[in-house]
Amino acid sequence: MKSSAAVHRLRLVSAPEGLSFILLLICSVLKRTTSFDAVFPMGLIHGSLFLMYVGFLAMARQQQRWDNRKTAVLFLLSVVPTGGFFAERMLAKEERGEEAAVVTA
Repeated sequence: MKSSAAVHRLRLVSAPEGLSFILLLICSVLKRTTSFDAVFPMGLIHGSLFLMYVGFLAMARQQQRWDNRKTAVLFLLSVVPTGGFFAERMLAKEERGEEAAVVTA
């Protein structure tokens, strides 16, 4: 199936969402160990990117007619600290027309 604009948008937001999650975790640790406190602004950034990811995931699911398993895998990758990078790789394969081995196995 041909990749849609929604898949491309999801791919573009997946890596920044994953990076923002890691940075939020780092800011959380720094808040408790030093006087540096950037949890609130980083939380806003991560929350916005996460909501964009979920919205784009819903649009891509509808346009591409993804099954529940593929959608669940992509959602679970968004809540794992480095999962956004794996999601980006899966979506890049989808855009190139390759089938992601993780989902079909």
